[in-house]
Amino acid sequence: MLETFSHFSPVLQALIAGIFTWSCTVVGASFVFFFKQVNRKVLDIMSGFAAGVMIAASFWSLLAPSIAHAEESGYGNLAWVPATVGFLLGGAFLRLTDRIIPHLHLGEPLENREGPQTKASKSLLLFLAITIHNIPEGLAVGVGFGAVAAGISTQNTLMSAIGLALGIGIQNIPEGSALSMPIRADGKSRWKAFNYGQMSALVEPVAAVLGAAAVLSMSALLPYALSFAAGAMIFVVVEELIPESQTNGNSDIATMGLMVGFAVMMILDVALG
Repeated sequence: MLETFSHFSPVLQALIAGIFTWSCTVVGASFVFFFKQVNRKVLDIMSGFAAGVMIAASFWSLLAPSIAHAEESGYGNLAWVPATVGFLLGGAFLRLTDRIIPHLHLGEPLENREGPQTKASKSLLLFLAITIHNIPEGLAVGVGFGAVAAGISTQNTLMSAIGLALGIGIQNIPEGSALSMPIRADGKSRWKAFNYGQMSALVEPVAAVLGAAAVLSMSALLPYALSFAAGAMIFVVVEELIPESQTNGNSDIATMGLMVGFAVMMILDVALG
């Protein structure tokens, strides 16, 4: 199966990987059919775990390959430039997205919604918040497979790209339930809560294809694209996931969740890469 997959075009590989990460969100969102609610402590552990996965992926799967690629592309002692520029642009992109798209972070009252004023429902605002931070995850997957096609850096192998998709998929399972459960608790039907949960990740296959296509069409963008995805993910982690996990009296166990998520992603990347 892996040999067959390796013969697919990078864009198709990215699409398949994006569909896989979305399907993991579907699995998580389906928990709403089996449980009435999710414990706040469990939600905080989930947020911590997701943060750990994204931090580890940002370094091992994105920033380190970005610097290695720049070194092999003739940047020399300035190999840090693409990584730094891309990283900061990724954070700025998410900041801009936060300002122009109304949304509400999990666990926050409706009056704490962010972005432009809107009469959108709480469920829709929660959905938009998760969708925003799924964008960099999809981009990371797509750029990872595009980097393999570039074939310049030994940091980028098919197995490392698959490992990145696997890590993001794993953390999407609790993420899907972390969205569908509060929406159910807000009074929506199980089917509506499920659909909000699974649809929040539909952006991932789209972003994955766009990321892979951009890298393939302009290979010089590769180190910038890798670090851009890293910067966007770190912005999500610091602005959303860590605060969510640390403000409900479960800081110690949420931090342990973060460390476990970091370790899982590190193992996946190092072992598969």
